[in-house]
Amino acid sequence: MDQVIVVTGGSRGIGRATAVRFARPGIALVLVARDAVALSTAAEECRRRGADVFTLPIDLATPDGPSRAADAAVERFGRIDVWVASASVFSYGSVVDTPDEVRDRLIETNLLGHMRAARAVLPHFHAAGRGTIVFVGSLYSQVAGPYVSSYVAAKHGLLGFARSLRQEMVGHRGIRITIVLPASIDTPIYQRAANYTGRTPFPLPPVVSADRVARAIVRVARGRRHEVGVGAAQFVTRPLQFLAPRVYDRFIRALQHTLGLRRRPAAASPGAVLAARHDRGAVSGGWSRFPVRGPR
Repeated sequence: MDQVIVVTGGSRGIGRATAVRFARPGIALVLVARDAVALSTAAEECRRRGADVFTLPIDLATPDGPSRAADAAVERFGRIDVWVASASVFSYGSVVDTPDEVRDRLIETNLLGHMRAARAVLPHFHAAGRGTIVFVGSLYSQVAGPYVSSYVAAKHGLLGFARSLRQEMVGHRGIRITIVLPASIDTPIYQRAANYTGRTPFPLPPVVSADRVARAIVRVARGRRHEVGVGAAQFVTRPLQFLAPRVYDRFIRALQHTLGLRRRPAAASPGAVLAARHDRGAVSGGWSRFPVRGPR
């Protein structure tokens, strides 16, 4: 067995694309997500590529979820070499309109779940003398946007946590802490987002494929870089935010109103934030095929 790789959020989107990228003979994959149905189809896809796959239908937002996932992976395969922290949910809505339970659940999933996972997996890394964590952050780890404040707060927190943890691990040469920062990616997360805006959400263009992020995750897990951005076209917003913050605030608000939240009416919904919506899962949300209008 060459490597044991745990992929959280492995049933859909970036996590699923990453699992498929890693899958080959000699690789043991542990796929963790809430949806057992989507996990099973993701596992089938990876097994066809020769990987040994173990699925764990665990909600990482629960306090003991990350430790149960880490312990189960070690019990099954004897070790963990790479932990890919890609589980994530999304929410649209103003600070006032977003329910407390949706905001709190998003932060539990997108931030606290990954912090708990790091705490759970690090003792195994220390015992082995090596191991890699790849956090999946966001462009929103570095910039802000309106009506996505909970997501922005969680992703800002995740970047800060990753950097602090990396500093703690400086004396442990075999342990690497890395983070990948995607911009708008073609995944189902937008269709499954909580929404309290009254409008239909769309990813801000340009949208790139989840496989592009997966390739970056694989490279980071095997290489030496600590932080990698994906989707260079949108990363021009970072200098704009710092050099001309008032211009950025007006620009990003207009962009969100024009392209991110279309005028098509949409009922208020918690989406898949509070509970899993079971289906076969997919890597793509169909957005790259419809860059202006979105999927039908």
